[in-house]
Amino acid sequence: MITAKEIMTEKVITVTKDASIKKLSDLFIQYKVNGFPVVDGDEKLIGIVTEKNLIEQSKNLHIPTVIALFDAVIYLESDKKFEAEVKRYSATQVEDIYTSNVVTVSPDTGIHEIASLMAEKGVHSIPVVDGKNILGIVGKLDIIRGLAQGGSSQE
Repeated sequence: MITAKEIMTEKVITVTKDASIKKLSDLFIQYKVNGFPVVDGDEKLIGIVTEKNLIEQSKNLHIPTVIALFDAVIYLESDKKFEAEVKRYSATQVEDIYTSNVVTVSPDTGIHEIASLMAEKGVHSIPVVDGKNILGIVGKLDIIRGLAQGGSSQE
């Protein structure tokens, strides 16, 4: 069975949550990848930022519908959702757009399980970790290469 440690890219480019959106954009252009793990000062995984996060940051701001009743304003939608939308729309740093709920795998995770996770969770890059330590990352192309090398049969 082919595992994550056999197909992962070991040289992982990471970003910190205080990196600017401009720097992040430049990294996407330079490295042509789907996403970057977000790490803290100790290089521990705290999230992931993807092309999708960056593109969604630029979509139009949705203003919630409200009703004014006497002197009160009543939101017909969640005001917390609106606050998150404003934060996303006015983002200047990775911290404002990254996802903290990261799909990860261990080095011994099989290629078919990784492929299933990608399909089910709708992700294109999965960090390979030992606890919060990043050992590598598996992307769609890594899966395809692994399948081409003999991981195509269900073992």
